[in-house]
Amino acid sequence: MTAALAVTVERLPHGRALPLPKKASALAAGFDLHAALERPLTLAPLERAAVPTGLRLAIPAGFEGQVRPRSGLALRFGLTVVNAPGTIDADYRGELMVALVQLGSEPMVIEPGMRIAQLVFAPVLDARLVEGAVDAAASARGAGGFGSTGLAGHRDDADTTRGERST
Repeated sequence: MTAALAVTVERLPHGRALPLPKKASALAAGFDLHAALERPLTLAPLERAAVPTGLRLAIPAGFEGQVRPRSGLALRFGLTVVNAPGTIDADYRGELMVALVQLGSEPMVIEPGMRIAQLVFAPVLDARLVEGAVDAAASARGAGGFGSTGLAGHRDDADTTRGERST
């Protein structure tokens, strides 16, 4: 196992009463993020809001933070992260905000201090784009896009060698 990544966290004045993000279990991938709200916030169905966390991070170069939904909130209530996963770049030093959307059929009340999302740190591979021709025939999938490999659990739904539907 490698050494843990050290990420500096600053609590902003409106987040000082909240606990620092922590993992819910020893093997959890994500750190729970809390809503740094002064009063409850109600999101109507399909309504979006940027919810403050009261935190600033200094993520080391070569890494990113990924803001992801909490699965229980998403399944039970429809509350999720709009741009999941949201990316926090290593050079961002502003307050960490969570873009939430209520996809459920009922309004969702976000209480001050509520765990609203999770934060996962991941390495970022630096890449260099090189302009040139791409041979789509060089792979079995070719130019086949959305749904081109068939539906999950349905055998023979698509001919992935040509990206066409089977007859």
